[in-house]
Amino acid sequence: MSATIPTFYLYGEPRRAVDERFVHIEALIDRTLPSEWTIRPHAHPELSHIFHVNAGSGVLRADATLLAFTAPCLLIIPAGTIHGFDWSMESAGSVVTLASRYFSDFVQRDPDLAELFARPIVVDCDPDLAIETRIAGLMTELAWAAPGHRAAADAGLLDLLVKVLRIMGAHGDALRPASPQAMLVARLRERIEQRFRLREPIEEHARALGISSRRLRAACEAVVHQSPGDMLDERSVLEAQRALIYGNLSIAEIGYALGFADPAYFSRFFRQRVGLPPLAFRAQSHSTK
Repeated sequence: MSATIPTFYLYGEPRRAVDERFVHIEALIDRTLPSEWTIRPHAHPELSHIFHVNAGSGVLRADATLLAFTAPCLLIIPAGTIHGFDWSMESAGSVVTLASRYFSDFVQRDPDLAELFARPIVVDCDPDLAIETRIAGLMTELAWAAPGHRAAADAGLLDLLVKVLRIMGAHGDALRPASPQAMLVARLRERIEQRFRLREPIEEHARALGISSRRLRAACEAVVHQSPGDMLDERSVLEAQRALIYGNLSIAEIGYALGFADPAYFSRFFRQRVGLPPLAFRAQSHSTK
């Protein structure tokens, strides 16, 4: 469904295999200036971003949401998110890009980090928090081959990720330290991401996770204040919104691609959760581009 959305390695570069330890840092202006301060909607299936904006402002389109921002701030963009920017000409800062598998290694060591790339967000930050210094130090370690530079790069990246997570927490944008229930919900999110097009019953998800449906529902209610069914529906709605905004498939084709056998039922499903029928949502979103 996302065939009309460019997918890149880094922005403007053809897709290729992503090394499992890939991390890249560059100045914001390196890609915004050649693009005349407008980055068209695109996606990186295996790469997440942390933007540190220390001057200027702009608007981030993340999937179906428009988020205005003003420096100093952080922009958090998970892998797979369709995103684009309109930047003011005085904008400056840097962007850290890392592979999903690299990030997963850190999450294995500390599950608290899983919330960092849970969703695209804008987070205000104090200019005195030394994020820029951390990024500069990490860039130095990545650029040379001195003894121990790989370990130093790991340490620098982990330090940066923890600092960003704590800034998010200070602004109410991150959950408390991961509990067993939070880890269970994270596993469910991962499974939904892989299989949401199949529209499997919640009992099937619970069975695959090795727990009862009742325990799965209790964990979801405690952690995200949603039922597992709501989480599954939310992911289907997000994909439908992406297809409606950026693609040209018919409503029926979108419904079929998301596992709905009846286009009329899909339209009712979408309207109940978004407040507009699919065609009206498409027209409205195109009018705001």
